[in-house]
Amino acid sequence: MKFLFLFLDGVGLGADDPAINPLAAAQMPNLRALLGGRRLLAQDAPTETRQAALLSLDAGLGVPGRPQSASGQAALLTGRNVPAEIGGHYGPKPNPRIADILGNGNLFKSLRQRGLRAALLGAYPQTYFQAIHSGRRLYSAIPLAAVKAGLRLMTEQDYYAGRALPADFTGQGWREHLGYPDAPLLSPRQAGKRLAALARQLDFAFFEFWLSDFAGHRQDMAAALDMLHTLDRVLGALVDEWPHQEGLIFLTSDHGNLEDLSTRRHTRNPVPALVIGHPALRAPFVVGLRDLTGVTPAVLRMYEKG
Repeated sequence: MKFLFLFLDGVGLGADDPAINPLAAAQMPNLRALLGGRRLLAQDAPTETRQAALLSLDAGLGVPGRPQSASGQAALLTGRNVPAEIGGHYGPKPNPRIADILGNGNLFKSLRQRGLRAALLGAYPQTYFQAIHSGRRLYSAIPLAAVKAGLRLMTEQDYYAGRALPADFTGQGWREHLGYPDAPLLSPRQAGKRLAALARQLDFAFFEFWLSDFAGHRQDMAAALDMLHTLDRVLGALVDEWPHQEGLIFLTSDHGNLEDLSTRRHTRNPVPALVIGHPALRAPFVVGLRDLTGVTPAVLRMYEKG
């Protein structure tokens, strides 16, 4: 069983309003082909086609307020209603209570305990590790869960060697913002093919795409559209290379944001659950999948079925 978890930070299912929702305005032909012409919009979930299923997941989990990154990601990675347990939504970085919840059991740890090969495929620059070790920066929930499970975070050496991908898929950000003028550049299609190839070497692969949340907070429609065009081309190549009879690609988020550029704040919108793969594999995965807490049980259930 192969599983690729493609996490898009801050992407909700919003209205079909291209004035404020880049997911309504963007030209994303590969995504629309998967969904029979539909898009990542509230009106289009649920949808099921030969290649994919789109569901709507509750990110609020019955807790008042706007969902936040740390508690939402922890719910995704543990199957626990973390906001309810800690008394509210919390973020962006985990507080001690969320860190303790992640340390006492998370998806990565459960997979490793079963003897499965798991990895985060995003590369982190040396400055990130320096900031973590100096205490100037805290892990966000996803890398914290991985580290607590004993996984090694990928480095710039892994990226240069082709064992990992940059956060923006192409590497342009490493050149322009991180001070790596010789960082390898990838076309979106090359990035999608690499993502598929790396994931096929593992039982479970996870890629965190945080630029979607960043674009939402900036309220920059042009930048959001450019980012979505790149993402769509990556997705097209990934789907072309994916062994659909052998595993699933799963795309979801922790809270809404990008889908409503009328505000810089997170939204209370549901988030997408896009499941790509053979219908026989998708069917057991989506059973009971209604909110963020259902994701980890659904993933683990797939490995129980071999």
